[in-house]
Amino acid sequence: MELRDVSVLLLYPPNQNFPGTVCKPNGSLAYPNLGGALREHGVHVRVFDACVGDGPDNLDEIFAKPSPLPSGLLRTGVDDARILEVVAEHDIVGITSIFTDQESMVLHCARLIKAAYPEKILVSGGVNARSRLPQFFNAGFDVVCLSEAEQTIIDIVEVVRRSKRPSFADLHGVAFPEDGQIRIKPTRSRDVVQDLDLLPMPAWDLLPNQRYWTLARPHSGMFEPGAELRYATMMTSLGCPFHCAYCHIANEEEGSLSGPIGSFRVKSDERVLAEIETLKGLGVTEVFIEDDSLLGQKKRGLRLLQKIQGAGVTICDLNGINIIHLLKRWKPDHEVLEALSLAGFTQINMPFETGNLRIMRKYASNKLNVEKADLRGLIIAMKEYGFQLYGNYMMGYPDETMEEIQNTIDLARDHVSYGLDAANFFIVVPMPGSPLFDMAIANGHLSPDFDPDKMNIYNATMTNTLVPWKVLEETRSRAWEEVNSTQWKTAKKAWAATSA
Repeated sequence: MELRDVSVLLLYPPNQNFPGTVCKPNGSLAYPNLGGALREHGVHVRVFDACVGDGPDNLDEIFAKPSPLPSGLLRTGVDDARILEVVAEHDIVGITSIFTDQESMVLHCARLIKAAYPEKILVSGGVNARSRLPQFFNAGFDVVCLSEAEQTIIDIVEVVRRSKRPSFADLHGVAFPEDGQIRIKPTRSRDVVQDLDLLPMPAWDLLPNQRYWTLARPHSGMFEPGAELRYATMMTSLGCPFHCAYCHIANEEEGSLSGPIGSFRVKSDERVLAEIETLKGLGVTEVFIEDDSLLGQKKRGLRLLQKIQGAGVTICDLNGINIIHLLKRWKPDHEVLEALSLAGFTQINMPFETGNLRIMRKYASNKLNVEKADLRGLIIAMKEYGFQLYGNYMMGYPDETMEEIQNTIDLARDHVSYGLDAANFFIVVPMPGSPLFDMAIANGHLSPDFDPDKMNIYNATMTNTLVPWKVLEETRSRAWEEVNSTQWKTAKKAWAATSA
């Protein structure tokens, strides 16, 4: 049998967001990871971020003039004709769907491509895609990867190489439509990579890095206006030792569609150093670590921090330094704080989450005792080490009282008085794939036909909560305005999107 050449396009759709909120390119690690695997297998692969474009696309025009959508949201990115122009050159188009509030743009791109090129194979993956299979197949996707897909995407390529009418029935870790039904081939535990050093080196060079740097809008942090930020994201581990109700990782376990990819797994120190050197070779000077729990194995984390001292990059943490890992017997752990400082960390997101022990125990793995922890001492100590600190606080659980919400706001206000640079207030989102989503559906807090566009931190998507949705939204907005400094609010509002 003669095998045909196959070309793969990994497409980030245009971004959509509410007026007055900040538009940031996706730029997730999914595509560098998949691109590295495909390249290692000898497959031609291209990444196209339709939010920022490339080549002839005018970045200033794209970002300065978002277009209004019928939903009331703003679309930032190239137009449909440009997407089809890029797609025309490829046989397989992959579109990841991690964030539910971007689902509409993912499905729009799928319908657009399938209508113009019905012969092209559309592939999706990510927690949102595997949690919303009917919607994705109705939009035209041919197959959805259910787990980490570095090997799965290669298996799909090989199937497509052998046939113009491919069948995915012999693969594992995928779902696909067949005879009007959805057929699911669950992930086998043995297919989940435990030794992360075996994964191909991410192909960061496939990303439109220069455009990202010009925009200087990483997923988190605050930087001087107009600065060109030469950044990239990386992960030193996968999974998390905690199982919080609002996190999809809590459901990524043995027996799930994805298999046990929520289990905590780490890269070796040598692999992490090699990745940093690869990024430096691309001109990167700021590395953003996106681990869900960087210090999930504290001894390993300390050893790694010592190894990356003098690596020659500035490091920021986006997601995963849990507060408990910064403490020792409820006091600041200066060994950890010093190691973070010496390793080059400058900005750290601090997930305080709630000011209520009941909420922490019920929804957040009981991972921090907010009544015993010396949070004042921790913030003061971290400021003495020179860190910029941003606190994250959540509100709006189904049974959370207004008094409990106010406790969290008061806690954030105290933290700012101790030196915290800014406080971010999020409304709890029952994301598809998370235990909280299952709870919300079962208890009538969320309709099965919910609007994915509203699945974000600014919207109260659950109904029949103790505090009504409108009060939640007003409270979140007011807390942000009252707790934060004028300088911080002005800087953030300068990034907010408005229609042209």
